[in-house]
Amino acid sequence: MIGFRTGFAGMRVSFRPLTQIASVCLVALTGFALSGCTESGSGSAGGKRGGTANLLNVSYDPTRELWRDVNTEFAKSYGKPVEISQSHGGSGAQARAVADGLEADVVTLAMWPDTDALRKKNLIKEGWEERLPNRSLPYVSTIVFVVRKGNPAGIKDWPDLAKPDIKVITPNPKTSGNGKLSLLAAWGSVLLRGGDEAAAREYLTKLYKNVPVLDTGARGATTTFAQKGIGDVHLTWENEAHLEIAESKGELELVYPPLSILAEPHVAVVDANVDRKGTREAAEAYLKFLYTPEGQELIAKHFYRPSDEKVLASHKDVFPAIELFPVTKIAANWNEAQSKFFADNGLFDAIYQPPGS
Repeated sequence: MIGFRTGFAGMRVSFRPLTQIASVCLVALTGFALSGCTESGSGSAGGKRGGTANLLNVSYDPTRELWRDVNTEFAKSYGKPVEISQSHGGSGAQARAVADGLEADVVTLAMWPDTDALRKKNLIKEGWEERLPNRSLPYVSTIVFVVRKGNPAGIKDWPDLAKPDIKVITPNPKTSGNGKLSLLAAWGSVLLRGGDEAAAREYLTKLYKNVPVLDTGARGATTTFAQKGIGDVHLTWENEAHLEIAESKGELELVYPPLSILAEPHVAVVDANVDRKGTREAAEAYLKFLYTPEGQELIAKHFYRPSDEKVLASHKDVFPAIELFPVTKIAANWNEAQSKFFADNGLFDAIYQPPGS
């Protein structure tokens, strides 16, 4: 059952613990009004009504808690009436929903190809990466391991995931940014240690034989592992791992592999939508807020790695220095990676056999 708590300006905001919100969209509190909740793949923020800017932030699966806090603080600082709705799901599915008409004012998706796909649909203008600092990356992240208490399977590094009898929980890389990044991190763990593509392919084949179920998004995989108790290890976003472990009350632990992929979740204004709805000013201010000291601290609070080096350094106890490699270490660019690994009849389709097939 959804509970309520009193928020800013005497308003109420709904909330649930992490383990109860796998498929629930959180309502964002604003300084002037409480938004309606837009479920993934449906609805609209509605532009401007009565002088209030109504924004829809279409994001990837495990960012609900981050945007809830950002929305509240942005609304306090903006100085004009603003109402913000959130939509969450697998990053690729979210991008397709926007392309098909979901009226996002901003997209804060997990993967560069998902955002750039909207440029190809003429929804986002050319040069979108250079409009905001750090290539429109207010934060970065990575993929880590969550294991059962005491790590009974002894999982410490990527090769352990391919051992017999290990059950690995990871989302579907065809629909989930978490899933894509986990596959690329695993592939890179072979190539960057001297292995060739044949060895990497053999390793991935063994790894995905150990995957009993492929959820469509990151939060669904969290539910499978933490709530349903399936699997020995969960491959997940660093921020999701911290939330998952906090909710487990000591039953789960975090393991950092020696190296992992550099995850770069870009943010962008959806030009075609904000110009039609008259919300550009508010949408641009919303994303710029992420780069303020307050925005960067909120990002760190939710276990995303801030782009501001000083803020990141002040939280070094939370973000251990592991080797993070960009996708360009294992592919020419994201377009090549998408085509090679995740397109129909690509590498994932070639190696993956559903359980029981």
